[in-house]
Amino acid sequence: MISKYFKKVPVQTIMGHRLPEPRPTLMAVLWVMVYLGLPVFALGVLLDIAIQAITGKCTGFWCWFF
Repeated sequence: MISKYFKKVPVQTIMGHRLPEPRPTLMAVLWVMVYLGLPVFALGVLLDIAIQAITGKCTGFWCWFF
């Protein structure tokens, strides 16, 4: 089951020229960070604020510095 995800894709050629394999670009990495990283970060901040409001203890990362 998992082995199908790790199979080597055969080299594609057009008229004898080898096509470059697709690879993640810098822009793709940035969009992943925006769409996945930013919401997770925002949810963590909201959770930290809620815990601090309820318990009075700061549990966020920034509490180590202030």
